[in-house]
Amino acid sequence: MIKKFLILIAVVFSSLSFAQQGSSSPYSFYGIGSLKFKGTVENQSMGGLSVYSDSIHINLRNPASYAGKNLKSFNNESRPIKYTVGGSHMNLKLNSNSQSDETNSSSVDYLAISIPLGKFGAGFGLLPFSSVGYKLQSSGDDNVLDYKYRGEGGLNKVFLGLGYQLSNDFRVGVDVSYNFGSITNTNIAFGYNDQGELLQYQSREVNRSDLGGLTYNFGAIYSKLIKSNLELTASATYTLKSELNSTNQREFSTIVIDPTTQQEFVINSSEVNLLSTNLETTQMTLPSKMTFGLGVGAPRKWFAGVEYTYLKSSQFSNRLLTIQNASYEDATTLALGGFYIPKYDSFNRFWKRIVYRAGLRFEDTGLRVNTEDIKEFGISFGVGLPVGRIFSNANLGFEIGKRGTKSANLVEENFIKFQLSLSLNDRWFEKRKFN
Repeated sequence: MIKKFLILIAVVFSSLSFAQQGSSSPYSFYGIGSLKFKGTVENQSMGGLSVYSDSIHINLRNPASYAGKNLKSFNNESRPIKYTVGGSHMNLKLNSNSQSDETNSSSVDYLAISIPLGKFGAGFGLLPFSSVGYKLQSSGDDNVLDYKYRGEGGLNKVFLGLGYQLSNDFRVGVDVSYNFGSITNTNIAFGYNDQGELLQYQSREVNRSDLGGLTYNFGAIYSKLIKSNLELTASATYTLKSELNSTNQREFSTIVIDPTTQQEFVINSSEVNLLSTNLETTQMTLPSKMTFGLGVGAPRKWFAGVEYTYLKSSQFSNRLLTIQNASYEDATTLALGGFYIPKYDSFNRFWKRIVYRAGLRFEDTGLRVNTEDIKEFGISFGVGLPVGRIFSNANLGFEIGKRGTKSANLVEENFIKFQLSLSLNDRWFEKRKFN
């Protein structure tokens, strides 16, 4: 099992640059791009709900989940080593008042492992945090092309967390994450002569930011049996506001564009001295975030919950790039979801051990463009299929939703998202008994 997991690590690291291109949304033009990580496939199949936590899945949104009670199936001696990897594929249909388009993107979404340490539990992993991947253009009078914009890159996050079982019902934890990556934004301005004919040479501006910095996330989980077969669960997380160091470059070039291939050939270029304007090294502010969740269910049978997230997006800032028609307000997300298991211990009936999940989410992204608030809605479904010998699962998820609006010359996105993950469990240090 360890060998298989090491292979998974190699695959993820080799795919990391590809994962950074896991967005094709025009709204990734703003800020640090589209936020990639919204929980594991298990979470997202329940509308993004992360209040629920158990002993056989990793909850990457709440570090308190790394700690937990021992499993009765392990003679109450320990919890399993848990590791998970997940990816997704998205089909995106873009619609404006004048045109439409369709695009696809795929990405590796996370890789993580959790190790029990008595009353403690540790977790670490790697995941793409945000992704930039847009291609836009603007036209002036008579539908004449004025500008082309494109962006690529994003932020990745490597994290290390520790959870602790304070009592039979209460757990706390903390994650320390290092965010790193680069974002490149390109702007091409097209020139025309007096007859309206395109000039041979065009102007191109390229801005690149290399980012790095720490973030801290604190979490707590409270679970209590209020009846013999009914359990109440509450959770909370808080991510501190943080500053990312940004090393910036800006370059202006004169280019020629091949009309057939659209390939760009540089005639001459010059790098801007950002040091003179105090922009060579800047700080980008990532906002604080709070999440509160509450749910009820029968252990190992069903669960239903609600979760509210408040992201103080108004704290976001980036001195290098300012956009006139966009601003940030505080963001909110409401998630509702749950799961059902017919009979988790029916080891001779595969179909009764399948986990059925469903959920809804309503999100105000905090982004405001052309005086319009950008909102997002999603409805999700999923199943957890038993694999292996000790509660391992292959998780399939499906989400349909909408983001944005066609008002104010903006773009409405309709998406279909397919997700797949492996939630694997093993005992690395099991004592062997011989007669």
